[in-house]
Amino acid sequence: MSLSWFKTQLPVIEEAQQHDLPELANIHSACFTHGWGTAELASLYGQIGVFFLAAWVGSTPQRRELVGFLAIRSVAGEAEVLTIAVHPRHRGRGIARKLMHDGIFRLYSERAEVLFLEVDEANTAAVTLYKKLGFKQVGVRKGYYSASEGSGTALVMRCELR
Repeated sequence: MSLSWFKTQLPVIEEAQQHDLPELANIHSACFTHGWGTAELASLYGQIGVFFLAAWVGSTPQRRELVGFLAIRSVAGEAEVLTIAVHPRHRGRGIARKLMHDGIFRLYSERAEVLFLEVDEANTAAVTLYKKLGFKQVGVRKGYYSASEGSGTALVMRCELR
């Protein structure tokens, strides 16, 4: 019995490289009405305290596909999820959860104390995931998103890492 079908579904999380940025921009554009382009991602990529994790699926290194990513900024013990995106074709497979777990583990190893994020209140799948990961709502930002991207209202969420 072959398990190759199973291997293709397991995400491998690795540090994103600069040459991955065009693909990350394509994923971001597939996920958001006003997705970030390669230039915006490159600007973040070069900043101190910012790291990108990339999610890959595929049975072999030659046949793997970049399907999602997470960008986090961490400064002086506080961290912020800048963006997380999983290509719509690959949602519902635990990829965002794995990205967040690996990002939180890295922050914990770097001795960060708290992680913040903003999420559209209409994005119930993401809100549910963040709550399961230990995030608590600490604020609301009305008009944070354009109406075409969702409700327009962002929930500010916080997760204690220590």
